[in-house]
Amino acid sequence: MKKISSPKEAVSHIHDGAVLMIGGFMCCGQPLRLIEELLKQGAKGLTVITNDAGFPERGVGKLVVAGRVRRLVASHIGLNPVAGQRMHSGAMAVDLIPQGTLAERIRCAGAGLGGILTPTGLGTEAESGKRKIDVDGRKYILETPLKADFALVKVSVCDRCGNGFIAKAAKNFNPLMAMAAQHTIAEADELVEIGALDPERVTLPGVFVNTVAFEVRR
Repeated sequence: MKKISSPKEAVSHIHDGAVLMIGGFMCCGQPLRLIEELLKQGAKGLTVITNDAGFPERGVGKLVVAGRVRRLVASHIGLNPVAGQRMHSGAMAVDLIPQGTLAERIRCAGAGLGGILTPTGLGTEAESGKRKIDVDGRKYILETPLKADFALVKVSVCDRCGNGFIAKAAKNFNPLMAMAAQHTIAEADELVEIGALDPERVTLPGVFVNTVAFEVRR
């Protein structure tokens, strides 16, 4: 049995300066209610690892606009002009990582691996300061794991053991991030009893979930 909390309670322990992973892609599969409660909660100086900077008025983008993100680690920021402005002004540090490399670095943390070898970024700024390793005459960049204090993920249906179903494209980054954080909070649209969720539909095993965030609608 996992702890079942309201979204407000679930994010109440996120502290200033925390490292967060936030799942989804351009708000699809993002835990929007958790993000809204985090905005109200007030934590600042955050490092946010996510696929993109979202939109100024929705999802992760609202954290950026509110000035709550000290460092953003993402694959692109082009859909949120404020992210670019804050990056160029020095108000927010931005680490731009190729999307595949980003996913693999997160996967490495969840799997307990020491990193990955990739040719992506060779000969560009992406290799600056990183180890290069020769394998069978070909050079690769060693990319180290990315991990977080908290992962905020989204599931469509979740049972009381934390097993969750994520539909279609909403899977983006959510299962990987749940594995790579010390504490994973899963925002659920629907909460069901144990046994009600077909095991064949479990996209996110409950072993990776610490808290289920579910708002009871009256």
